[in-house]
Amino acid sequence: MQRRTLIRTALAASLGSAFTAGLPAAFAQGSNSWPTGKAITYLVPFPAGGTTDVLGRLIAQKLGPVLGTSVIIDNKGGAGGSVGSEVGARAAPDGFTLVGGTISSHAINVSLYPKIGYDPIKSFAPVTLIGTNPVVLVVSQSSPYKTLKDVIAASKAKPGGLSSASAGTGTSQHLALELLAFKSGVKFTHIPYKGSGPAIQDAIGGQVDMMFDTTVVAGPHIQSGKLRAIAVTSSKRLASMPDVPTVAESGVPGLQDFEVVSWQAIFVPAGTPAPVVDKLHTEIRKILATPEMQDKLKGFGMEPTDLSTTQIAAFQKTEVDKWAQVIKAAGIKAD
Repeated sequence: MQRRTLIRTALAASLGSAFTAGLPAAFAQGSNSWPTGKAITYLVPFPAGGTTDVLGRLIAQKLGPVLGTSVIIDNKGGAGGSVGSEVGARAAPDGFTLVGGTISSHAINVSLYPKIGYDPIKSFAPVTLIGTNPVVLVVSQSSPYKTLKDVIAASKAKPGGLSSASAGTGTSQHLALELLAFKSGVKFTHIPYKGSGPAIQDAIGGQVDMMFDTTVVAGPHIQSGKLRAIAVTSSKRLASMPDVPTVAESGVPGLQDFEVVSWQAIFVPAGTPAPVVDKLHTEIRKILATPEMQDKLKGFGMEPTDLSTTQIAAFQKTEVDKWAQVIKAAGIKAD
């Protein structure tokens, strides 16, 4: 019985290795289809409705037909993107798992949480940097606050400060709030949610006083009149929101150099064969370069990028180091 089990295990490992090795061979022969037609899993480490989810679904719709298979979105939220990212890090490096990476999951969390089950750099190989975008401070349309000075004054006057939602501890929304508190010297009460979807709904309903969120998620609600934009965290105003001032323009002391820029990327588990990574990089870049996708990204307030995988790796390392310094200086700790 034991010998039979060992044989089955060895055979399964052999077949798995042969299949993984066959991926690059198929590409070398010019095939455009993913071998066997097995579905690709696109892991989104946040609940449905957030920026990473929205972008993942847009890309998956286009990528599946190109590769001759289906691309299935799998939302696994929690711990600012760490839960789903850990699942992705442990997935087989065979080209059938993509991971939607963000500034949170692949730059911030490693310095914020005492233990995460992956290394943001060593556990993954970068495929594509989709784009960058600032976050925007919003309040419910029924809120009395109309400027950042209003927000600061109200938070000073309220015990514990105004409440601010985020997509989770360690996300760019959270870090933007902590940086605002650190630089302004004003307290706020951070309320983490399991993703932007539920957080933005409570911001709209007024259950929380305010929220920083990406322009991808907050933009449509600002346009519909459900949310009021207070300030954007970029160094200059956005073409998509020309009437919304930057935080630096607010006139609040200490915020003259305030800037927080979020980013979205796609990774695969470390060890995925280079030809597979190159194929994914090429095809996803083609999708993102289409006028339709460029218009969508810019409409979301995102700045499209076109970096090589080597450049993405260098950019990511810079981001990991940058946020480690910010988190240490501000004394930020996971809730």
